[in-house]
Amino acid sequence: MPAEPPDPVELDLSGLKCPLPVLRTRKALRRLSPGAVLAVLSTDPLAAIDIPHLVRSEGDALLDQERRDGAIRFTIRRGPD
Repeated sequence: MPAEPPDPVELDLSGLKCPLPVLRTRKALRRLSPGAVLAVLSTDPLAAIDIPHLVRSEGDALLDQERRDGAIRFTIRRGPD
């Protein structure tokens, strides 16, 4: 039986504009242990491009990306160090 994924750490970046959402997401990810999950909420339209790019470049995994009430919610698993 597969292990349940850990509860995500929530990061609400609503109202922040580029480049702050990606910078704060990077900082939050670096504070997490490998395998931990981060959920990021952003209202910045550019986050739809910037955050997935950050995740790929840092070696993390984008588990989900969904639009909700004018915001985008990203679920990210921290990769290995």
